[in-house]
Amino acid sequence: MESYLQIEGLTKSFGDRMLFEDVTLGVYEGDKIGIVARNGDGKTTFLNILTGKEDYDSGNVVYRNGIRVGYLEQLPPMPPGMTALEYATPEPEPGTDDHWNGADLARQMLTQFRIADVDMPLEHLSGGQAKRVALARVLLTGPDMLILDEPTNHLDIDMIEWLENYLSRQRVTLLMVTHDRYFLDKVCSRIIEIDRHQVYSYDGNYDYYLRRRAERQEAMATELARVKNLLRTELEWMRRQPQARGSKAKYRIDSFHDLEARSRTDLSTRDVSLDVKSSYIGSKIFEAVNVSKAFGDKVILRDWSYTFARYEKVGIVGDNGAGKSTFIKLLLGQMQPDSGHFDVGQTVRWGYYSQEGMTGFDDSKKVIDAVREIAETVRIDDKTTMTASAFLSKFLFTPETQQKYIARLSGGERRRLYLATVLMRSPNFLVLDEPTNDLDIMTLAVLEDYLASFKGCVIVVSHDRFFLDRIVDHLFVFRGDGDVRDFPGDYSTYRHCVAVEEKERRELEAKRKAEAAAKAGGTPASGNTWRKRDGQRKLTFKERREMEETERRIEALTAEKGELESSLSSGTLDADAITAAAKRLSEVGEELDAAEMRYLELLEIEG
Repeated sequence: MESYLQIEGLTKSFGDRMLFEDVTLGVYEGDKIGIVARNGDGKTTFLNILTGKEDYDSGNVVYRNGIRVGYLEQLPPMPPGMTALEYATPEPEPGTDDHWNGADLARQMLTQFRIADVDMPLEHLSGGQAKRVALARVLLTGPDMLILDEPTNHLDIDMIEWLENYLSRQRVTLLMVTHDRYFLDKVCSRIIEIDRHQVYSYDGNYDYYLRRRAERQEAMATELARVKNLLRTELEWMRRQPQARGSKAKYRIDSFHDLEARSRTDLSTRDVSLDVKSSYIGSKIFEAVNVSKAFGDKVILRDWSYTFARYEKVGIVGDNGAGKSTFIKLLLGQMQPDSGHFDVGQTVRWGYYSQEGMTGFDDSKKVIDAVREIAETVRIDDKTTMTASAFLSKFLFTPETQQKYIARLSGGERRRLYLATVLMRSPNFLVLDEPTNDLDIMTLAVLEDYLASFKGCVIVVSHDRFFLDRIVDHLFVFRGDGDVRDFPGDYSTYRHCVAVEEKERRELEAKRKAEAAAKAGGTPASGNTWRKRDGQRKLTFKERREMEETERRIEALTAEKGELESSLSSGTLDADAITAAAKRLSEVGEELDAAEMRYLELLEIEG
């Protein structure tokens, strides 16, 4: 297996804070590697080092000569003044002739990624659109190796599943950071964990990694217990032999100091502690009565009614732009419906975690000061309160980190701080809009456990399928044009039902086309509008043969068109195959139109 990348002795620190030390590993052709770690342990820094965007303290990073690397950053740079098409269009290879069709390739890929207006300026793109355009740009460069930092952030579930299918089926070498556990499980065949400055490699998918990681931690705990027992024995010897200075004694003294250092290994989980209790919530939650909302011709809700029950947990899914965030703003009273109303119970105490809320911090303030402005003390339950500083420590903010300015926090740290400010108010109805973006997998697991046992109500908008499956009882599915369906089950069940419906729809459409083609080739029924004109001649032998061949051609082209459409929507094609399939689909359409027109001409002659 050919080596694509070799990393030897890689070390990186920021001041006295070590991220990783003496890391050695290799990436080989065909590897599909997922990187996992807690926020702040250096995942993005690691990728930036590998792509030359950040320096390192020591070690070597060596790529195979001539290898092409495509890097999708977590927040891709979007230079102003360029359109989506211009940004995504790959540069021609040296020596490419004047017929280079890079713009055509980019247009087809952007269409596949549901970018309707390819001439839209980059600065007008939403977060999801920008991520899709950047992804198209990376894929169209035809890299030998892909490095992806949180590729699923800001993508809707359909696009996540398309990318998941694409990466799992293609023979592409991949190194990526993602918190999407279904994505990791399906795509990756190797997991690398950064933990306590070290790197651990597991040959298997995410589920296999979880099992082996638990075994490693158990073994480490056993070894630490053995070291501490041995340390107690050696400490007694040291106290009995204060004057011992022989060579054997010195060896034993050195061994004692080594044991002492090893005994200080920190095996704490370093997980967020979410044990804040909700305030009491009554039996009346909210009732939506004939609520309608539209923006011009775009309908979000149409005469929608629903009565929300106590302790209900609902997921909201739908395409980007279908109205999920608007629905939440209507519910919270931040936006008024065109007609109808929401009747909210008096005991409801909202806790709102939104994308916009992340920008509400004053970057010039210290972490502890921002929290103290909300409250000096935090109620944990009816009998327990704690200081703002102690509460922050439960969200992994050490006393030193609490003195940092908010401007210096990482994306994951800002999310943890924001989550702390939401929960410290003891809400009993949590409304979470994309809570999983930028949170590490360990924090997500803790948040899921908290929400699963939360004694209140939850509405969550998320593209994280694993998160939805663990938390929600049912789904509000926003289908567009004001159509909101209530699905009684988790996301995976819903997706299975959608796949079955889509399969049945395609089969029905294929049957309809086949029947239409067969009918067109049969004897015209009475009342057929194609009438034999006075003096109309019969088909010649050559024309009759042409008619039979045209009929067979129509059937073949119709079948090919269906296959191409199915392939393009499957998410299994690479960039070259998408280009070829899209081009052929256009050709088939033109050929089918011409064949059908010629068939009708011959049919009219035949009368």
